[in-house]
Formats: sequence, C-alpha cells, structure tokens
Amino acid sequence: MTILSAGFYRREDTVQIAKELLGKVIITEFNGLRTSARIVETEAYKAPEDKACHAYLNRNTKRTSTMFLPGGVAYIYLCYGIHHLFNVVTGPEGAAHAVLIRAVEPITGIETMLQRRGLEKLKPQLSAGPGVMSKALGIEKQYDAISLTAPAGLIRIADAPDLADSEIIAGPRVGIDYAEECVDWPWRFYQRDSRWVSKTRKKKL
Repeated sequence: MTILSAGFYRREDTVQIAKELLGKVIITEFNGLRTSARIVETEAYKAPEDKACHAYLNRNTKRTSTMFLPGGVAYIYLCYGIHHLFNVVTGPEGAAHAVLIRAVEPITGIETMLQRRGLEKLKPQLSAGPGVMSKALGIEKQYDAISLTAPAGLIRIADAPDLADSEIIAGPRVGIDYAEECVDWPWRFYQRDSRWVSKTRKKKL
C-alpha cells in the first residue's frame, strides 16, 4: 500500500483534506502488533478563525504547538483526561490546521483491537467514535507529533480511491456548542450508510 506523502497533508484546504481522508487506511504497528482500519468519519479544524479549534486566534501553547508543525504529523491529545484523540496536522508550517479522525472500520488485527477494547465480538462500538477508535488502534498521547509519512512508521495512512461525492455526507461537527457561529459549519464528513460511523451520524445539514 502506498503511504500518503507530506504533499497530501500540506495543502491549504484542510476541509477538502478531511473529505479526502474518507476511505484511506490507518495502519499502526506497536510492539509487533499491526492493525489497520478504513477511515469513515472525519472533522476539520482550522485556525485562526475557527472557534472550535484548539489554536483559535493562532494560540500556540504547549498543548497546541504540534498543530503549528508542517502537515503530515499526528496531533494527539487527551480529552477529559481519559480519551486519546487522534488528529492529522494539515497545511504548511504555522497554519495550525488539523483533521480529527472520528471513526474507522476495522480491516486487520481485529483480535488485537478487541483485546485493547475489552470486547469479545466485532461490533461498531469497537471503533465508532474518536476515543474508542484510538484505543482500538493503540494510539496514545506519547505518539504526539510523530510523522505519518514514513513507510514503516508506527502510525501511517495509506492511500485508497476517493469516495464518490454521493457516498459522503457533510454536517456540523460534534460537541462544539461553545463555538458560537462556527457550530453549524459543515466540516464533519462521514461515509453514507456505514455502520462504523459514530452514533451522531443522523445530525446533518
């Protein structure tokens, strides 16, 4: 599988990148355990104007500094001190744009994913949501700022054919009620009819 190059991520239009990431394949390889899964749900975040973005107004802090790196690295942070959320940094250096990967459809290493999640059967709860998805794939905050473009990297994303526009639904992002006029921006994308999309899939424009 061809790993996405830095050029894919370093384009200016992070919203378009969020859409194009649907169907691409995340591969993780930690301690000899390899897993892979197809991306079915994403959200775009774009400084400085996006009030839902951690780097709103280009706030460069210890937490957000990774977002200012050149596109093609992982931005991973803890949500509520529990869930590791996996984002892909996009845009040129200093842009502070990122795409949150919200849900994936498991492909390989499913037994490993089930063990990590403490589940016995394959079902959407395994990886339909950003926190559970990261846990299933073994992604943790310690991998923040890691390159996603190395052919044998610990976390990498492989290319795959783009989904047809008819297969993609756009709608408001999830859990950003504080973001005022940005709340309804249609920057969340998911694959139509995929059972692996998070439960918020019915909310759309």
